[in-house]
Amino acid sequence: MPPLAPIDTIMNPDDPILITGAGGFIGPRVVKGLLNHGFRNLRCLMRPGGDSAKLAKYADQIGGNAHVEIVRGNLLSREDCLCAAHGATVVYHLAAARGEKSFPDAFMNSVVTTRNLLDACHHHGSLRRFVTLSSFSVYSNDKNGSGDLLDESCPVETQPARRGDAYTFAKSKQDELVTEYGKKFGIPYVIVRPGFVYGPGNEGITGRVGIGSFGIFLHLGGSNTIPFTYVDNCAEAVILAGLKKGIDGEVFNVVDDELPSSRQFLTLYKKNVRDFRSIYIPHAMSYFLCSLWEKYSQWSEGQLPPTFNRSMWCSYWKSARYTNAKAKNRLGWTPKVSSAEAFQRYFESCRKKIAHA
Repeated sequence: MPPLAPIDTIMNPDDPILITGAGGFIGPRVVKGLLNHGFRNLRCLMRPGGDSAKLAKYADQIGGNAHVEIVRGNLLSREDCLCAAHGATVVYHLAAARGEKSFPDAFMNSVVTTRNLLDACHHHGSLRRFVTLSSFSVYSNDKNGSGDLLDESCPVETQPARRGDAYTFAKSKQDELVTEYGKKFGIPYVIVRPGFVYGPGNEGITGRVGIGSFGIFLHLGGSNTIPFTYVDNCAEAVILAGLKKGIDGEVFNVVDDELPSSRQFLTLYKKNVRDFRSIYIPHAMSYFLCSLWEKYSQWSEGQLPPTFNRSMWCSYWKSARYTNAKAKNRLGWTPKVSSAEAFQRYFESCRKKIAHA
């Protein structure tokens, strides 16, 4: 892949770049992509004990003067953040608190960590762009009609706690914090909001398709389009969000072309990975059940957690259309891996994971 033309970028090939979450799902692809684009001075923040062999190998494969520095630390430590952010011109903040069940833990590992990193960047004064990875889950789809377009102009959840999901709550607060630092301290930022990022390393079926319960898969998506983005395609959009001129303060949604419906995806998965029993729950029924769950949770004063509710239903199972036009037009991004090739790689990875289970 040829390097980007200098006129397209806000930085030089030797300027220091910091990547947090470099050992995660998207992080290694961002590191590899930056090296392929000709950037030679990468600093990867990883927690103690994280496997860094793959990242070091990327620099060896590129050759030349490419250098990947591994910094061990924790974003909860202000000192570690100051050390990692020293001299950084672009920060790709990919570290995320996925899998956190409690709101305090999710807040601490997404919002507090982001605040520490932003404070460190502000302290050093070398930052040209702060790229933060958000999520489609922060959008509120409550007032959109069924099948309406969900794009960057749509409102985000103003009361994320009501969703009952710690991840959504943390990501919403993280976005608010980054925007606040942009306004108060002039931190130049870009927010990237991918749909469901899939590929080798994330073989689970998104909840937008359905959920497994008592050995039966409840298919909730039906004819809904699922906002998939293959991990390599997502990583390229993230990279460009840190490099392109004239996009400070912007938000970019990232979804691939040729998005399948939930029903189409489930059929392909059963054909290419494994067959299993599934039951389709019509939208009207799933909405009613979520509403019933929410009301009972309120009546029981939280004894039954509001795991399912109308806001969650609107976000995950209400029909919507998606677009990647802004990312294509403003970032010059295009999905390098076609949906057909991406799903083939994904299904192969799923089969291997099942075989080794």
